[in-house]
Amino acid sequence: MYFDDRHQPHFHARYGEYRASFTIVPPVLYAGAMPRRQQNMILGWAEIHGPALLENWHRAQTGRPMQEIGGLT
Repeated sequence: MYFDDRHQPHFHARYGEYRASFTIVPPVLYAGAMPRRQQNMILGWAEIHGPALLENWHRAQTGRPMQEIGGLT
């Protein structure tokens, strides 16, 4: 995640050669491309971890270190 006040809160994901950005609220594909299966997994993860993602976005805005967010289990 990289803070940029010109864009709405979002995060970046990578899978192989694919790169994509996803908005946090609501979680949707924002830019880039991702295979459908991986995109659905990322969106499900973002739905579960939305509050933590927003907290990290706010931390990045204020220069504070971000908290680790767990993966899918």
